[in-house]
Amino acid sequence: MSDLSRPTRPNTLTETGIFVGGGGIDYQDVQSLRLDHGNRHGLIAGATGTGKTVTLQVLAEGFSDAGVPVFMADVKGDLSGLAQAGSETAKLHKAFQARAETIGFDIRYRAYPTVFWDVFGQQGIPVRTTISEMGPVLLTQLLGLSPAQEGVLHIAFHLADQEGLALLDLDDLRALLLYVSEKADEIQARYGNVDARSIGAIQRQLLILETEGAGVFFGEPALSLPDMLRSAPDGRGQINILAADKLINSPKVYATFLLWILSELFETLPEVGNPEKPVCAFFFDEAHLLFDDAPKPLLEKIEQVARLIRSKGVGIYFVTQNPTDIPDDVLSQLGNRVQHALRAFTAKDQKNLERAAETYRDNPRFSILDTLRDVGTGEALTSFLDRKGIPGIAERTLIRPPMSKLGPIADVDRQALIRSCDLFEKYRQPVNPDSAYEILQRRAGQSQESAQPSEEKAHSHARRYSGTHSKSSSGSARRSSDTILETFGKSFARQLGSRSGQALVRGLLGSLFRK
Repeated sequence: MSDLSRPTRPNTLTETGIFVGGGGIDYQDVQSLRLDHGNRHGLIAGATGTGKTVTLQVLAEGFSDAGVPVFMADVKGDLSGLAQAGSETAKLHKAFQARAETIGFDIRYRAYPTVFWDVFGQQGIPVRTTISEMGPVLLTQLLGLSPAQEGVLHIAFHLADQEGLALLDLDDLRALLLYVSEKADEIQARYGNVDARSIGAIQRQLLILETEGAGVFFGEPALSLPDMLRSAPDGRGQINILAADKLINSPKVYATFLLWILSELFETLPEVGNPEKPVCAFFFDEAHLLFDDAPKPLLEKIEQVARLIRSKGVGIYFVTQNPTDIPDDVLSQLGNRVQHALRAFTAKDQKNLERAAETYRDNPRFSILDTLRDVGTGEALTSFLDRKGIPGIAERTLIRPPMSKLGPIADVDRQALIRSCDLFEKYRQPVNPDSAYEILQRRAGQSQESAQPSEEKAHSHARRYSGTHSKSSSGSARRSSDTILETFGKSFARQLGSRSGQALVRGLLGSLFRK
């Protein structure tokens, strides 16, 4: 387990930023990512097995040592080693030691303050959000809805906002859609056409989403972002690792989840302009999943994210196999780059390699194109923003060894870290406060009772509570009466935020999409 109290500062940091490795002739030139440009975003690219994971660890360690919280998704399950110190008995120690001597780096193996998160609650602290916080735009992306179906979803959210219906989980959204269907004639007169087929299509997609296991992501207690933006007692930034090896099996859910995190950061953090160091460093692994088949309006909003979230002090680092996976409008904003070897097995690969080479400032000492093809494992072509914010000349760089363990930690150690974290009890037990499902059920019951003769009311009351209209077992079984009032107070305040200027129809990056 990590030692959070020892205030050591190995030379992972230079005078201006994060020491990434040694470049130039004989690898003696210091290559570092300036902290004051850490929010100018970045790219880590390279074929499988070329060293991207080591680079991820090196940057995460450097940001943490500088006091910057880090969020990263662990797609392959091998980033958990950040929570334990490296070892002189490790398989790669001799290779790392030789590399360290070459670039003049003093290895001091140590663990980092790490918190594990997991949407499914198995390999980390459970992560949840509410339907309303996700918003109709991200839900449209998640469910793969057509424009007509998206329109119906926006109407449903607007109606929930107007009637004070808290949307917490999938049952709430299903109940709301059923309500919209039953009131279609009245709603159409106010908001436009509400097609029954669109409602049915949305309901089917919700069922598919729940079948994939994503239903556990929606509910309370919802994640509070300050719990991710913390520092350890010794001043190092907390490294948040999302277990994504299972989540990645649903690529759309994975990409939408990370977009939601960015949305929350944008909505929550204040403007800071150009800080001396980032407020948070966000690593988006398997970044191509974000852009594959994404509609043009969403791509435009992602490009706006990259541009505007910088002023909130957030640095986004896209991790992918080939830089061509990133749209040009986004790629042009990634000022800090670490490019590992690219493979060219086909004519298309060769063209992509040439395109990648064109995005770097030439170095008269070598060919960028040849270097991209020839750098070995642990080496990379690096280009970081200089003092004036101008992309530096590309340099062949030997990446420094990580201080933490390379590879995954034992599951028993992981579980011990999870349960010893002070956030575990806060998020461990789901709760199910009164929300749209219960409110609409009560309304339906009251309408039914008022329409029945008085002698039938008792029978109706019994039928209503016999289980026919009960909430799904997964929801009712997770009630926790001792925290419902506190949780509902927080949730309902979020739902009614529109009364003071924040509507339920938040969408991705709130104000951007509300426009």
